[in-house]
Order: sequence, then structure tokens, then C-alpha cells
Amino acid sequence: MADHRGGVRARTAELVAAAAIAALGALVVADAYRIGIAWDLDGPQSGTFPFWTGIIMITASLVTFTFAAFGRSRVLFASSQELASVARLFVPACMFVAGVLVIGLYLPAAALVAWFMAVIGGYRLTTAALSGLAASGVIFVVFEAWFLVALPKGPVEALLGY
Repeated sequence: MADHRGGVRARTAELVAAAAIAALGALVVADAYRIGIAWDLDGPQSGTFPFWTGIIMITASLVTFTFAAFGRSRVLFASSQELASVARLFVPACMFVAGVLVIGLYLPAAALVAWFMAVIGGYRLTTAALSGLAASGVIFVVFEAWFLVALPKGPVEALLGY
């Protein structure tokens, strides 16, 4: 049975999620206001629907925040062990996204496949690394050569002439 002594309570998770969604709703409202929310000669401006969507997001978040803040729930959202399991997937995925932005898709994809195979799958490092490189090669051939879809490239691809 999982150890439930440490972790994150449901109340904390609900408060954080409600605050994040309210902030996202505020961004939606601000951008909708920027592009126009009034009634124009040919109907509502293009920001009207996003504006009201943002208002609904903020309102729902405030209701959720209020119930979570004043509720008496002591339910555990996730134990420390469960959070560690999620982090084993989430942290490398975030690093992959950051890597794609900096050095293109292919090396971060190879590293991500190798990471998951080695750390989570328990494969030998050489097997994982070769599989990651093979996966990147397949992605390159399928998308770049066959489908002619340009994917993000970095300095290695530039050295290779792509």
C-alpha cells in the first residue's frame, strides 16, 4: 500500500488549479478586449466570444477557489510517491519541449526516447541511446523526406545541410 504521510492535499491542488485557470481566463479577457468586444456594423467583433469565454473561466475558477478555500476536505490529492512518479515523466517532457525550442526536434527526441527506455524501461544505456537515435532517424525520414513537413531543426541539422 502507498505511503500517504506526505504529499499534496486536494484542497491545495484545487486552489492552485483554480488560480491558474483564473489567470488564463484573465489573459483571454485582456486579449479579447484588445481585438474588440463591442458590437460592430456587421455584428459582434471577433473578441466577443473569447471575452465571454474568459469571463466564464474566471467565474468558475473563483467559485472553485472559494469552495476549496472554505471547505473542510482533508483528502489527499497525491502522495509523495505518486508525485515522484509523475515528475519522472513530467520533468523530462518539459526538458524535451525546452530542447526543441533551443536545438530543434531531433536530438531532444532521441534523448527523450533514450531517457524513457533507460530510466523507466530499465534498458541498457547503449540500447536506449541507439533506439533514441533510430527513432529520430525514422521521424526525420517520414516527415522531412516523405511528407515534406519541415520540423524544427537545430545546429546539428544545419551542419548536415538541412
